[in-house]
This record gives sequence, structure tokens and C-alpha cells, in this order.
Amino acid sequence: MWAFILAGEIPTEMGNLQNLDYLALNSNNLTGSIPPTIFNISTITRITLAQNHFTGHLPSTIGHSLPNMDWLSLAKNKLSGTIPNSITNASKLSVLDLSYNSFSGLIPSTFGNLRFLGQLNLAFNHLTTESSTGGWSFLSSLTSCRMLAFLGLGSNPLRGILPPLIGNFSESLQKIFAHDCKIRGSIPQEIGNLHGVILLSLFNNDLDGTIPASMGTLKTLQVLYLDANNLQGYIPSDLCRLERLTGLFLNENKLFGHIPQCLGSLTSLRTLFLSSNTLTSSIPSSLWSLEYILYVNLSTNSLSGPLSSNIQNLKVLIELDLSRNQLSGDIPVSIGGLKDLVTLSLARNQFYGPIPESFGSLIMLESLDLSSNNLSGEIPKSMEVLSYLKQLNVSHNRLEGGIPVKGPFRNISARSIFGNYALCGPPRLQVPPCKEDNSNGSKKATVLKYTLPLIISSILITIVFNLQLERAFRSFASECEVLRNVRHRNLIKIISSCCNTHFKALVLEFMPNGSLEKWLYSHNYFLDILERLNIMIDVGSALEYLHQGHSSTPVVHCDLKPSNILLDENMVARVSDFGISKLLGDGEDSVTQTMTMATIGYMAPEYGSEGIISTKCDVYSYGVLVMETFTRKKPTDEMFTGEISLRDWVKESLPHALIDVVDANLVREEQAFSAKMDCLLSIMHLALDCCIGSPEERVSMKGAAATLRKIRVKFLDDVAATI
Repeated sequence: MWAFILAGEIPTEMGNLQNLDYLALNSNNLTGSIPPTIFNISTITRITLAQNHFTGHLPSTIGHSLPNMDWLSLAKNKLSGTIPNSITNASKLSVLDLSYNSFSGLIPSTFGNLRFLGQLNLAFNHLTTESSTGGWSFLSSLTSCRMLAFLGLGSNPLRGILPPLIGNFSESLQKIFAHDCKIRGSIPQEIGNLHGVILLSLFNNDLDGTIPASMGTLKTLQVLYLDANNLQGYIPSDLCRLERLTGLFLNENKLFGHIPQCLGSLTSLRTLFLSSNTLTSSIPSSLWSLEYILYVNLSTNSLSGPLSSNIQNLKVLIELDLSRNQLSGDIPVSIGGLKDLVTLSLARNQFYGPIPESFGSLIMLESLDLSSNNLSGEIPKSMEVLSYLKQLNVSHNRLEGGIPVKGPFRNISARSIFGNYALCGPPRLQVPPCKEDNSNGSKKATVLKYTLPLIISSILITIVFNLQLERAFRSFASECEVLRNVRHRNLIKIISSCCNTHFKALVLEFMPNGSLEKWLYSHNYFLDILERLNIMIDVGSALEYLHQGHSSTPVVHCDLKPSNILLDENMVARVSDFGISKLLGDGEDSVTQTMTMATIGYMAPEYGSEGIISTKCDVYSYGVLVMETFTRKKPTDEMFTGEISLRDWVKESLPHALIDVVDANLVREEQAFSAKMDCLLSIMHLALDCCIGSPEERVSMKGAAATLRKIRVKFLDDVAATI
């Protein structure tokens, strides 16, 4: 059968066909206005003129002569003007589709006359309501249409609020589209009365308030779109009662708190979008039991904790986006079991350790983003078999060794591997060439690895105990036991301890790259902005853990300085030397006193003058350390022997003389100069917030670490934009 595309205008004479029952001219290239005479054919039951290029207005008497009209579809044309009230005189209408036109003015308040109306689609026009602040009066009439199953109002500037009478529709109503209508106010509780609805679309409005608990009574609901609004509060656990739910879209709101554990009971769920909120805590373990879910997007929140190895249970997962969170730990090897995965983004988190070899099993993968983490080791050659992989980004990690050259790696760009520790490969990727190993006649990238011994570091600080003031440290052995139980990737690993009458020592993990002090002040060493930023984030993460993360008893380091920041083979920072650290009482806000003094220049005022210790002392020292790291000036430098301190010097330079105080080596190159200066300015503001004189006014270590991570994200974005 040949398909013919009609063009031109509809002849006016077609209105003379007084016995015409069905007129179907949809999906053509017809133009001009629709002849008014067509709407005078009293015998006609169905008119479908959709998907053409008709222009002009509808006649004001359109419904007066259509007593048998059942179906009118004029969608996807270029019609304009108002919708005539007379259209509701066609009392037998069951389907009215005027969507995708340019109709304007008010929605008629007489639709209630259409008792047989089952489908009303007015979406994608320019329709409005009487008041931009009031409710939708036309809904009152529409609720009389007890057979209405489909209501399309989306993409009209209706404004106003969603009135409580939305709950007055009958159980026949199955689909409501009211997205992109500029609706304000809260979602009324009465929406829970829509017991027949299977799809509710309210995305891209200005809705605020909380998600009403009454939504949990919508037992037939299958898809819920509430994304791109200003909704606040917790995700209500009442949503877990929606057993038929297949799609939940709550992204781009202001929701906070944790993700409800009970969402894992929604076994019909296929799509879960919670991105771009301020959700916290860890990803609930129950989510990994949704074995038939297809799309998961939890990106751009503040989720923390590790990624569970049970992720392998999501057997048919197609898309997973966990980027821009605070997730940490190793990427689980079990992720290689997701054979259908097409898109995976773990970017801008705090993952560390190697990229799993099992990534080579993700045979359907098209897009992989692991950028801006702390991943180390080599890029697995197993990934060379990923023939569908088109987009790869492993930039801004601590990867090293040879970049694979086969399969998808033939087409990667320098930008996709930029900002790593020690990658090597072809010149087009702007990395050094790999050394060749020809000992067995083959050429391959080599990575030198050394087995390094443990060293014994003697305790150089004599600890003076006042049993009334420092009950936590009754002996050196008890201090060692406390430190042995502290575990964090940015704390020096204490292997064991030795103690007798004349000798006390700790057995520590050897750090081959020495201390931060060496890298700052030795002439043959250099750290760029990103490397210094990564080190400060590592230190901040360690202190955050000591203050809040490891138990109910906070630990205060008390002696933070560059010589106590050690760097491992991947330049990951480890905080060391707990010789004068202190255990506080219950909670982060508790304080204690000591007679043991820390290093001059790094001590908080209350510590130096009164011996008062709290977690805010570490925050102060951290601020000094940050300033020193980016200015390359010690707080004890001879220029600070008078009235001015390092803190004063930096403060007086902001914002216009910043370039005079930062390490000149950081801004010597003109590339991305503006991005560097913006980053350094933000860093110095944070450092000053840490060094406020009053401990109560200083930021918390958690807040400081989070701010520094955001500074890094912005810096990477700004630098990438200049490449």
C-alpha cells in the first residue's frame, strides 16, 4: 500500500457533505484555516485533523451543530485564539484533543456539560485561569465529568494553586498531566482521594511544602512525577504503600533526611529518581533488593558511606547515577555482575582503591564516569573489550601506569584522563610515554613497586598526666589501645605498640612520600593547587572522622601541622603523631583541660592561654594549616614576629591582594588563571572561618570538609571549561 501525504487547504465545499460520518485527515501537510462549514455537518461523529499545519481560530459556534460528535482531535497544529465555550454544546463528546497548539485565554468553565467526556487534552498551549493567585475554577465544572479518565493540562501558564477540589474527581480518572503549569503553593491532602489514578504528573512547577502523607492511599498509582519543584521535608514513608508504583520521580527538590528503608518493598519499581536534593545518610540496604529496577539516579545529594556489594542484585539495571555525593570506600567488585548496565556514573565522590577488573564484564556499557574521586592503581586492561563504550571519564583521580590502548581507548581524549597521579601513554593524551620492558621480547607499560619495611617511630613527646584532668589517659598502653582502634584511610595506620619502663614506641605504616612539610619547603618538590586541595580534603576527612565518625567519644588531635601530615605512595594524606591527642567526654561539643602544649603558631587561643581543648581547637589548627599550605608561609615565619600573624596577613589581603600572599608557583602559568584565583579566594575564606577567635563561632570540621569538597568540584568545572 502506498502512503500519500496531502498538501494544500481543505476545500470549503467539504462542508456540503451532509451525510459525512467520519473525517480523518490527520498526519498530512495541510495548511490554511479549517473551514467552519465542517463543523455544521450534523451527522458527523468523528473529526481527526491532528498533525497538520492548520492556522486561525475555531469558530465561535463550533459546538452548535454537532449533536452526534464523539471525537474531535485537532492536536499538533498552529491553531490560536480562545477555546469557544460553545464547544461544550457537542454533548456526546468523549474525546477532545486540542493539545500542541497556540490556544490562549481561559479554559472554559462549562466542560461539566460533557457527561460522556473520557479524554480531555489541552496540554502545550498558552491557556490561563482567572486569577494567578487563586484556585482553578474550571476544575469545579470538570469534576462533573464522571467518566473522565484522562486530563491533560501540562505546559500551560495556568499559575495559581492546586485547589482541594482536585480530590472531587471520580475513580474513573486515571491520568492527570499538570506539569509545567507554574503552579504555586502546596499539594492539597485531598489529592489522596483520587483512588483510580495510575499516573500523576506535577513536575516543573513551583510547588512547595511537604509531600502529603495522603498520597500513600493512591493504591492504583503507578507513576508519580513531582520533580523540579520546591518540595521540602522528608520523603514520607507513606509512599511505600504504593505497591503498584513503577516510577518515582522526586528529583530537583529540596527534600532532606534519609531515603526511607521501606522503598525496598516496592518490588514493582522500575525507575527511581531522587537526584538534586539534600538527602543524607547512607543508601538504604533495601534498595539493593529491587532486582527488577531499571533506572536509579541518586546524584547530587549528600549521601555517604560505602557502596554495598549487594548492588549485584540489580540484575537488569540499565542506568545508575550516584555522582556528586560523599560516598566512599572501594568500588565493589560485584558491580561487574550488572551485565545490562548502559550508563554508570560514580563521579565526584570519595571512592578510593582500584578500578575493579570486573568492569570488563560490563559488556553493554556505553558511558562510564569515575572522575573526581581518589581512585588509585592502574586502569584495568579488561576494559578494552567494552566495544559499546563511547564516553569514558576517569579524570581527577590518583591513577597511574599505562593507559590501555585497545578497544574504546583508541578514541578517548586527553580531557577524559586529565589530572591523575602518574598515568603514561601516547602523546595525544598529553601524558608522559610509558617505559618499555623488552626483557621477554614484548612491549608493555611497567609500574615499579617496592615492598617497603615498617619503621619504628619513637615517641618524642613526653606526656604529663594529671589524673584529675585527663582520666582518659591513665597510661601509655591505654592511649595506644585507643589509637589502634581508630581506622580511617586518612589516618596513619598504627600496626602495634611497644612499652616498658624505659622505652615507648609505636609501629607505624611507612609513608614513602614523606611529609607535607617536605613537599612545601624542599626546593626539588612541588604540589599544584589540586594536589594541595586533595591533601587538605584528606586531612579534613580524617579530622571529621576523629571528631564525629568513629565513636561517641571524640578525639582531638591537638598538634596539627605539616610535619604530622604524611603522604603515601599515591599522595593520599595520612594524619599522624597522636602523642598529645585527647579523648573528650560525650559528644563533639565537650571540652577538657590539659597542661600539655602543642606547637606554637598552630594552637587555638583558648588552648594556648587556658589549656582548654575541644574539637574547635583542631578546626583552628586546620585553618592555619590550610593557609600555610597555599601561601607556603609558616605561622612562625620571622615576618610574623610582631603584631601581625599569618591569619592577619591573609585576611588583610582579601580579596584584591590575594595574589601577593599565595604561593607564587601556584599561579605562575596563565592557563586557567581565573579559575585558580577564584579557587584560592574560596579556600582562604574557609581558612579564616576556621580561625575565628571565638571557638563557638568557628565552623565544624564536618562543615569545613564539605565546603572544601565543593570548592574542589567548582575548581574542576572551571578548569575543564578552559580546556
